Amino acid sequence: MAEIVFVTPASGQASVTPAPSALGLLNHNVHPVVGGDQAIAFPASSAILIVDARSDLAAARATCQLLVNSTAGWPLLLLIPASGLSVVAPDWHIQDFILDDAGPAEFDARIKLLMATASSGNVLSAGPVIIDEDAYVATVGGQQLDLTYTEFELLKYLVAHPGRVLTREQLLSEVWGYDYFGGTRTVDVHIRRLRAKLGPEFDSCIGTVRNVGYRFAVDRQS
Repeated sequence: MAEIVFVTPASGQASVTPAPSALGLLNHNVHPVVGGDQAIAFPASSAILIVDARSDLAAARATCQLLVNSTAGWPLLLLIPASGLSVVAPDWHIQDFILDDAGPAEFDARIKLLMATASSGNVLSAGPVIIDEDAYVATVGGQQLDLTYTEFELLKYLVAHPGRVLTREQLLSEVWGYDYFGGTRTVDVHIRRLRAKLGPEFDSCIGTVRNVGYRFAVDRQS
């Protein structure tokens, strides 16, 4: 059973919007609140946050950005209509999303996945990317990535140092090891492959710093 904080973005209204009936059918404790401030004040050591983006996408985005920096790493699930997916970007900082017409089984599966991720002691996350070191699994926006060993290690190193500029030489020594005799060109090749696997929605998380190297920037949009 999970403690779920169902957050209605504070966009000029004082009452919560009803949670989906599918969520109410599950054996979880759902606590409705209005606005990120009420969610932050929720008296629990851990919870799953569900932000309702069904009616106001701009307010939902602002709420997600507030919560990601203020809730001690609580998993963040976005409830959104299919028509709104095109505007979701890395700077929303969600771990996963679910469509507003999803049934109880899908809600339960997504919640259990987030619970498992949050309880693991060897999990790294930055923006939409979650790295589970124990399971050797990387996900972006809730979707598992098919990575080679080196791609996984490279992404893990980037996610572990968000916002920090990492030179090609540094990445080569930390990911490939000091005994690797190849040139820094291999870093560029693997970065290109990683971006392709992250997809067009999330590839901009890996930014290029001209003549220096790369930076994992969760708030980057281009």
